[in-house]
Amino acid sequence: MPLTIPAKAEHQTFLYSEPCTDLDALRADIAYLGIPYGESYTFGEIASDQSRGALAMRRATGRILRAIERYDFDIGGPLYDNRPIRAVDCGDVYADPRELKQHLARAEQVVRKIVASGAMPIILGGDHSIPIPVLKALDGQGPITLIQIDQHLDWREEINGVTHGLSSPIRRASEMDHIGEIFQIGLHASGSGRQEEFDAARAYGAHLISSYELHERGIQHVLDRIPAGGRYYITVDLDAFEPGIAPGVAAPCAGGMTFMQARSLIHGLVNKGRVVGMDVVEITPATDVNDITCITAGRLIVNLVGAAVRAGYFGAK
Repeated sequence: MPLTIPAKAEHQTFLYSEPCTDLDALRADIAYLGIPYGESYTFGEIASDQSRGALAMRRATGRILRAIERYDFDIGGPLYDNRPIRAVDCGDVYADPRELKQHLARAEQVVRKIVASGAMPIILGGDHSIPIPVLKALDGQGPITLIQIDQHLDWREEINGVTHGLSSPIRRASEMDHIGEIFQIGLHASGSGRQEEFDAARAYGAHLISSYELHERGIQHVLDRIPAGGRYYITVDLDAFEPGIAPGVAAPCAGGMTFMQARSLIHGLVNKGRVVGMDVVEITPATDVNDITCITAGRLIVNLVGAAVRAGYFGAK
């Protein structure tokens, strides 16, 4: 028997996926990508706690999914259903402190490469400005129905002159020609939606579905409102959820969605149309408890991937 063994290595990729270091040679069905940085409102927010979310998600891999071959009751078998599915982790979008906005252009460029390869992009944020460059990169995938799971409206025009920050992603999405209907699910409490923003969302025709409507009428009621046969992009702000399952967020508040509701929504969308991508954002690892927020976010991704595999999304390339 040895006297010592090597220290346990941290997970370097998300969900045991292969590392991808050459985006131009990307060949995969699923591509995980970390986008740690958005566009901050103040200098002190440039490297916010949310910027460590992708790293925390990777580190929590073993808690999210014990092993690829394990039977998973959420999806009715192993993650990839014993099929030859290839998933890669493209690492994190590079940010240069001397060029405080160039990482956003890089993020868009990377997602374009992922989409061009035929892989599904799954994004690990980062704050909620992250979907803006991602959605820009999906301009050839439209029309896209945007599905937002969130406590907040995110229709702010600007803060401190910043128009692409974490309070503005849905407003910016509404200005993109390839974004069609918008469903904002799980809205509750206050703090984000000023009257002007609420009015702007209504004027666009956004479907505002509070968590109270969700709890009282059920997730099937929400799914029935979303047109079938669409192409859906899902953006998940973890503050949408009840704090017991997502304590590690900047704005926890009682009254949020449950995991089962979100899981049913994801499975329903996968099977009524085609999900073209997903992000999970606004995790604050420093305030997380026993990795619960990362596990919740990761399990939503497991359910998306597992459902998409079983729905026949991925064929031989």
